[in-house]
Amino acid sequence: MSVYRQFASVYDRLMEEMPYAEWLIFARRCWQKYGMPKTVVDLGCGTGNIAIPLARSGFAVIGIDLSAEMLSIARSKWDEPPALGGRDEPGTIRWLQQDMRDWELPNPADAIISFCDCLNYLTEAKDITAAFRQTYAALASGGLFLFDMHAPKTLERYADDQPFVYDEKDVAYLWTCDYDPGKQIIDHELTFFVRDEAATAGGDGVYRRFEESHSQRAYDPEWIVEQLEAVGFEILQRCADFTLDAPTEQSERLFYIVRKP
Repeated sequence: MSVYRQFASVYDRLMEEMPYAEWLIFARRCWQKYGMPKTVVDLGCGTGNIAIPLARSGFAVIGIDLSAEMLSIARSKWDEPPALGGRDEPGTIRWLQQDMRDWELPNPADAIISFCDCLNYLTEAKDITAAFRQTYAALASGGLFLFDMHAPKTLERYADDQPFVYDEKDVAYLWTCDYDPGKQIIDHELTFFVRDEAATAGGDGVYRRFEESHSQRAYDPEWIVEQLEAVGFEILQRCADFTLDAPTEQSERLFYIVRKP
């Protein structure tokens, strides 16, 4: 399973265009339809771009991620002074470093979300099953589990469209992909160049280079449903692309709304 390490330091800068607001709207629409929670777990919370707005709007949130570096940034964002949108808000957050394949809570949660295609980073089928099993165990009876995954064609498109290049004065990257259609696994190779402000003060630009590798796997949607049902979940709805509409052949991001009976 891939872990964000040095990438965490520039993650928010490079992911500014991610549709975090749409994930939040989608979650609220589901909760309004099936039941509003009080406690929410954000599984694979990253730097807190979904967990923090949920807490600010009044939920008791637990953000869980495997990356200590991502959680460190999430904590610092939540701990900012109130004038900058900090923690003087009605909700609460706890941050936990845990593996989604083997995680647990002292008390069950009302709702669990896992957005931003986090589950695609589990490239072994047994790990998907393990994540579903642990999620089921951590959810209160009647609670909802909302998550999304890339459709197989989305990973194919990444491979067709690569390489991706980002070039700004203070940070740049080269992102290449290698896709295995048989296994439906895509390997992302990223090379970053980040300006070292301390080293460049008064002189020529000095850049720190680092590399990271991340892999994702697409799964047959019917197989995903089978695993969810085998664990005990009730499938309420399958939809796509931030809507409550059923998926089509053109859908790129698949959403699942399931409930623990």
